[in-house]
Amino acid sequence: MARFSVVVSALDERADLNRSLRAINRAAQAIRTDAEIVVVVRDAGSSHAHLAVSSGAIVVPVLRANVAVARNAGAALTTGQILVTIDAGRVMSPLAFAEIERLLATGCYVGGGAVQHPDRHSLAIDAVMALARLTTYLNGLGGGMYWCRREDFEAIGGFDERVSTVDDFDFARRLRAHGGRTGRRFVNLRQAPVTVRLSA
Repeated sequence: MARFSVVVSALDERADLNRSLRAINRAAQAIRTDAEIVVVVRDAGSSHAHLAVSSGAIVVPVLRANVAVARNAGAALTTGQILVTIDAGRVMSPLAFAEIERLLATGCYVGGGAVQHPDRHSLAIDAVMALARLTTYLNGLGGGMYWCRREDFEAIGGFDERVSTVDDFDFARRLRAHGGRTGRRFVNLRQAPVTVRLSA
């Protein structure tokens, strides 16, 4: 059984998918392990499948489905003890797995999200990211990437497939509530932020 399983949702993001997959493998190499990667392809682009397979990932086509359905379909095929979900437009830190493992080992955390940083700067991008940081500060739910133990993912029923937008925030809210009921906190990774590519 893998220690980490990563579900990557891909939609019209071939270049971003390549960056995301490389980053996942770097994070796994940093703790001398292999990560099980499932790429959920949400469009008909065969280039996604070819790229994912060549990187050693499992490919799941879930066409014309909302992202919550896609994420659950990917998660259903994984076997890892720790489940991570991320979009192809996000790049995890090389320290991500090490930080997640360290936090979960304390028994104090149910899981969490990640702080997001842009891959470049402009006035428009900085304005968008400032708004994102304010939102994270106010709701504490983070974004970009979510992680937890498999049993906690299953305990809350994964992503709510009835939620067609902001399903990730809904998932985070329910994971945090589950943590509260079991005496554990929800936390956003600050030492291992997610890099996001924005156009502006």
